[in-house]
Amino acid sequence: MKQLFPNIWKRGRQILTRNLVPGSRGYTEQLVTIAGKEYRVWDPNRSKPAAAITKGLKNLPLRPGMKILYLGIASGQTASYFSDIIGPEGIIYGVEISERTFRELNPVAEKRGNMVPILANARKPEEYNWIEPVDLVYQDVATDDQSEILIRNCKAFLKPDGTAMIAIKARSIDVTKDPDIIYKQEEKKLKKEFRIMEKIKLDPYEKDHAFFVLKPKSKE
Repeated sequence: MKQLFPNIWKRGRQILTRNLVPGSRGYTEQLVTIAGKEYRVWDPNRSKPAAAITKGLKNLPLRPGMKILYLGIASGQTASYFSDIIGPEGIIYGVEISERTFRELNPVAEKRGNMVPILANARKPEEYNWIEPVDLVYQDVATDDQSEILIRNCKAFLKPDGTAMIAIKARSIDVTKDPDIIYKQEEKKLKKEFRIMEKIKLDPYEKDHAFFVLKPKSKE
C-alpha cells in the first residue's frame, strides 16, 4: 500500500482513506481492513476528486485539521472522504440548496462530527457569512456560472494562503459546445483571479468534466 497524499493511499488500483467512523459506510461503498485498520475504497466513478487522483493528479490540497467550504455538497458522499482525510480536528462547511438532498446529508454529518450542513444558495455567500475563513474552497455545483460562484465564495471566505478546487461540468454550461472549448472558456475566467496549479480531464470516470486546482493571485 502506497501513500499518495496525507491520509490517502493506493492499493493496486484502489484509492483508500482511513475510515473516521469505523463500521460506517454508504450503500455502495467497500470497506477493507489492513493491518487491523479499516479503510474505505474511494470510487473514481462516483467522486470527481477520486477520478482526478486516479487520472494522476499531483496537487491535492487536503490535509488533516484543515477547514473546508464545500459548495454543492449534495448528500455528502464525496465530502465523507474529505471528512476522513481532515480528521476530527478539521471541519467542512457544506452548502446545499436542495432540501431533499439536505435531509440525506444531515445523518451523514451527525455521524461524522466534522461536517456542518448549510441549507443555502452557493450564489449568495451572504446567506452563510457567519462561517470562519477556510483553507480550501471546493466548488461542485453543476450550473452555467460555476466559475463565478467559486470566485465569489473565495473572495468572501478563502484565507490568503488558501487553495481552491473546481469540478467543471461542460454539459451544465453549454450542451451544444465541445467540452474542450468550455474548459478553455472557464479557464480564461479563472485565470483572472487564480494561478492554475493543475488541471486534468476526468474522462472516462466522469464524462465531460475537468478538475482544476487553483491559488488566488491577489493573495499569494
